[in-house]
Amino acid sequence: MPARLQDEAVVHLFYLHGFASSPDSGKAVYLRERLAPLGLRLHAPDFNQPDFSTLTVSRMIGQVREAIGRLEPGPVALVGSSLGGFVAIHAAAREQGSDAAHPISHLVLLAPAVDFASGRDGWLTGAQLREWRRTGRRDVFHYAYGRTYQMHFGLYEDGHGYDAFQTRPDVPVLAFQGVRDTVVQPERVTAWAAARPNVTLRTLDDDHQLQAHMEQIWLESARFLGLPGQ
Repeated sequence: MPARLQDEAVVHLFYLHGFASSPDSGKAVYLRERLAPLGLRLHAPDFNQPDFSTLTVSRMIGQVREAIGRLEPGPVALVGSSLGGFVAIHAAAREQGSDAAHPISHLVLLAPAVDFASGRDGWLTGAQLREWRRTGRRDVFHYAYGRTYQMHFGLYEDGHGYDAFQTRPDVPVLAFQGVRDTVVQPERVTAWAAARPNVTLRTLDDDHQLQAHMEQIWLESARFLGLPGQ
């Protein structure tokens, strides 16, 4: 079992929501409700701001770093869902040794989109990619907002510069992946985890949302993070 967060240290917990989601998603609400009795706050940057249609991975990482920088000193744990998991991986790798006051000490990844914008994942066909590049816009339905946006091609162009398979955050990682996930390829998450001895992977009989296993995810994550009473 990876090292626990120091009991005497201030612990900051972040939830990084997925693509076309929000900081008020079902997972975020679930975590807030369980952290509240422990006297812990869940920090959740809103990656839809200032404009969802111009979202980029670089902007998301910048928002995480800015939010962390506003906190009092103490270790930070990132819980990242789907695209938020991809961002957590890269945010942790970039922060290594750069912010002694706010070390990112643990990652919890929920169906992390390790192949985002790599060309290896199946969420975007070759024809769709070519059309998106040609027009610079692509219609995307935002599930949290209940409406369609024209997503700028900059999301893919910027995201293509990040490769989770070439990134090794030097922190303990606990990952959960559904075997029936049709958004993130389970075998790719398995391959990413297998190449990293600091990653513990839990495969679950679930889909991308992992809703049927939230209690298990909470209990294992709480122990992993060394939360009070666990």
